[in-house]
Amino acid sequence: MTSSTPEWMRPNPDAIARASTVDLHTDRPHTARIYDFVLGGKDNFPADRAAAEGMLAEWPSLRVAMRENRKFMHRVTRYLVEEAGIRQFLDVGTGIPTSPNLHEIAQAVAPESRVVYVDNDPIVLAHARALLTSTDEGATAYLDADMRNPAAIMESAEVAATLDLTRPIALSVIAVIQFVPDEVAYDLVARLLEPLPSGSYLALSAVTTDTDPGAARVVAQYNARGIFMQARTKAQTAKFFEGLELVDPGVQLVQHWRPDDTPTTADNESGVYAGLARKP
Repeated sequence: MTSSTPEWMRPNPDAIARASTVDLHTDRPHTARIYDFVLGGKDNFPADRAAAEGMLAEWPSLRVAMRENRKFMHRVTRYLVEEAGIRQFLDVGTGIPTSPNLHEIAQAVAPESRVVYVDNDPIVLAHARALLTSTDEGATAYLDADMRNPAAIMESAEVAATLDLTRPIALSVIAVIQFVPDEVAYDLVARLLEPLPSGSYLALSAVTTDTDPGAARVVAQYNARGIFMQARTKAQTAKFFEGLELVDPGVQLVQHWRPDDTPTTADNESGVYAGLARKP
């Protein structure tokens, strides 16, 4: 970002200061860093690697499932831009940036696409500048906020300056809802969708243990390490899309959602359901 970059497009200075002073607890495993390690990233520490290796020992397909989830994000973003005509995205639960990021996928097709990334994790905030490499025609912004407070997200200066709430927006909730219990998860997604206009979309993926018992052992390891995780069945995942118009092929294991080629990942290697739906 340059000195001429508008203030609303920069990470909040106070939040950056918080990220630099908060104890990141590098001696404890962390969800974003575990995900980063499994995907082959470098933003992780020994505790994260040890936790990830333990999970991979329980279920070697964890790496396959995470990669397939990432591919789903790429495909659903391309679909939204190319076929649904969406040019605005609200990505909640962004995680550590891994290129290509959502805005890179969208802007490669439509340079004018605009994206607001949302996360409340100082680890993610420390890498937020990687999310602000927008084309000149489009825009990206990073919002340091908690998804459990939808009003704070939707009323933020970043959303107001970047997105036009009178035009359709794609809400992306990918690989994050498993860290939120049922008693609040469905309401949170509904509240994020509520202010979005007709023609907006929800793209969501959720961890499942339906296809292989090994995935259940991974969920148990997360919880044993003090990281809440809840797997969901296909029916429980579909509930997030109630009242919306599901895009074919509906809720599917990630590798079966509009694959670019014939899927080579077996169902018992994929522990993630995903879907896309339009708000009528």
